[in-house]
Amino acid sequence: MYVRHLLAATSAYTMSAGRIGSSVAALLGLAGVIIGGLALARPASRIGTGSGRLGATVALVAGLIGIALGGLVVATSDSGIGTGNGRGGGYVALVVGLTAVVLGGLALVRSRRTV
Repeated sequence: MYVRHLLAATSAYTMSAGRIGSSVAALLGLAGVIIGGLALARPASRIGTGSGRLGATVALVAGLIGIALGGLVVATSDSGIGTGNGRGGGYVALVVGLTAVVLGGLALVRSRRTV
């Protein structure tokens, strides 16, 4: 009976380490998507004092960190989606982080091409 209690899913309101990790990773990826989109829309934007390279670089770094954290959560979770281990959020962080890397890379290529 005690073993069955340990295998039960986490409550919907409990913030486990996996949920926190995947939330941080997804938020970093989302920040990278927003900054990468702004850098892509305006290559010489007002993100910093230089050209759009800073925004593109920030988007790349945020996306890569989001991918790494999301991958870590997915690799270390021991249960499926919906059990409270953060696996679903880890997958979301992987997709959002990859989107941030692509947008940041496109913005970086565009900023190098226009200079």
